[in-house]
Amino acid sequence: MALPRKIKNMNLFNDGESYVGVIKTVTLPALSRKMEGYRGGGMNGPVKVDHGLSDDGIQIEWATGGLVTQILRQYGITRADGVQLRFAGAFQRDDTGEVSAVEVVVRGRHEEISFGDYEPGEDTEHSITTTCTYYKLTIDNEVLVEIDILNMVEIVDGVDRLAEQRAAIGL
Repeated sequence: MALPRKIKNMNLFNDGESYVGVIKTVTLPALSRKMEGYRGGGMNGPVKVDHGLSDDGIQIEWATGGLVTQILRQYGITRADGVQLRFAGAFQRDDTGEVSAVEVVVRGRHEEISFGDYEPGEDTEHSITTTCTYYKLTIDNEVLVEIDILNMVEIVDGVDRLAEQRAAIGL
């Protein structure tokens, strides 16, 4: 019997600046596809056809304790990949004590900065939604998923699933 790897600690880096002690929560991006049902002649049921990434794109949501002016300075940045965030998480099994390093690197820009409620003597939290053009998931130094929307790259478990499409359109 084994116990699952559970997050024990984490940090977030914004353009290389550590938010240790400042970062409160991180909701890592969901990986989702745009799928459309297709049923042609001779088919007894529909098959979902994969049309690439979901229309919702790739987003990371995160919250800080208190005011962080670096985030405000990045608001409205004109480059689609103008902000780099790096999540570093320590996941540990309680049966063996083994720790796994999980890293997610994204590039994008802040879509929303919510200042929350202010009340004297109470906690202050700012919530940020960052829409991403780049995503890379690494677990224990092994890159499992890398998506670069602007360069039409989608690598999963070492296989670039868009290489043939890029070649077909002359990229």
